[in-house]
Amino acid sequence: MEVIGWIVVLLFFVIGFVGLVYPVIPAVLFIFGGFIMYGLFFDFADLPWWFWLIQLLFVGLLFSADALSNAYSVKRFGGSRAGFWGSMLGLIIGPFVIPIIGIIIGPFVGAIGAELIFNRSNFKQAFRSGIGSVVGFITSVFTKGIIQFVMVILFFIVV
Repeated sequence: MEVIGWIVVLLFFVIGFVGLVYPVIPAVLFIFGGFIMYGLFFDFADLPWWFWLIQLLFVGLLFSADALSNAYSVKRFGGSRAGFWGSMLGLIIGPFVIPIIGIIIGPFVGAIGAELIFNRSNFKQAFRSGIGSVVGFITSVFTKGIIQFVMVILFFIVV
């Protein structure tokens, strides 16, 4: 049963890291779920209260890092709120329409489309907003990956 428990915990962690590049998967919830699975299979007493507090702070940081990174990058490249929301919509829809590369093309096209439709921006400005959304997504993936890695490392140190 111990081997099955570790397989489940590690599977949750792997799915969490896959969720970094596939936004439909709630990555941080799977990482946190791995901690819960450990407690269910083994013992919650192995994970002290301060571990849970730190992990909850990381979860909050991860939820806000995603949106803030994308919003900052779109804004930095001259985009608007419409560009931000268009890129978020494209981030969700893109991978379904165009598997694999849709994760990059979706936010790019979404930001451009939203800027053109809602702000009546010229194409050059809309294109810059699209570039900003891609930069934001890549920055977000990198940042979240580091934070999730720290979460998992902390788990293994404690356990």
